[in-house]
Amino acid sequence: MAIDQIMWIVFWITVGAALFVDLALLNKRGGKVSVREAAFMVLAWVSLALLFGGAVALSLGHEKALDYLTGYVIEYSLSVDNMFVFIMIFGFFSVPSQYQPKALLWGILGAVALRFFFIFVGVSLITNFKFMVYVFGALLIYTAVKMLCHNEDKFDPSDNMLLKTLKRIMPVKETYHGGAFFVREKSKLYATPLFAALLVIEGSDVVFAVDSIPAVLSVTHDAFVVYTSNIFAVIGLRSLYFLLAGMADKFRYLKYGIAAVLIFVGLKMAFSHYYHVPTWISLTAIAAALATAVIASAAVKTGRKI
Repeated sequence: MAIDQIMWIVFWITVGAALFVDLALLNKRGGKVSVREAAFMVLAWVSLALLFGGAVALSLGHEKALDYLTGYVIEYSLSVDNMFVFIMIFGFFSVPSQYQPKALLWGILGAVALRFFFIFVGVSLITNFKFMVYVFGALLIYTAVKMLCHNEDKFDPSDNMLLKTLKRIMPVKETYHGGAFFVREKSKLYATPLFAALLVIEGSDVVFAVDSIPAVLSVTHDAFVVYTSNIFAVIGLRSLYFLLAGMADKFRYLKYGIAAVLIFVGLKMAFSHYYHVPTWISLTAIAAALATAVIASAAVKTGRKI
């Protein structure tokens, strides 16, 4: 059996086992996770991702491992911005805390499947159509500009296309029925607000995947490295959500750091045919942008939220 095949098997076994443990811990707490517990779980997921990166280094070489680490840092940093969207979605639908883990679970499982499709399509496009690097580069820069100009306070989940489509297909209840996604009354099937929230989460993740996957493809076109770094960032999002939900106001300048990352990788991709930026330089620049944003957020204790 080839080493690549062995690493795929190791990856799926590791992800499956870690998700099982994560589910057991959250179910035991009934969805109520303190900031301290969430921080411990986030640390555990990050440590697991780094350990897998070590396995990549030993089996596929240090260059692949550096690509994996850079892709993971990019995806994880972009995930932080997506978690703020999730917080607003749950707030809009008034999702009780005990039902949020279930919605997050199905949302993340959907994201795992979506990324499998998007990543392999993206790799195929770049491999077969060289001009796609310019398209993806422009998309990343456009996303960064949109992020800088966008006002999060104007985010309205009710405008989501999937939610509007759902309401045309079937009626949506206004009240929750435990953790059920659907309920049948008098032979008529209704969607619950929990399913509506899940649908909006999946819709936002599609947009997020379109933004984040080209960013990782700016580092490498290796499908294994892109997918594994992506998935290790995604599967830890439930823990990250509970951490950020308790301290969202402490990251007021983070979007500027994320926008800087998107502009950097967009330009890197757009000029990749003319100049190759070493991966270690990319990783250093990305880490510096994010660290600057976090330090600036921590330094400013008062003032209007950006």
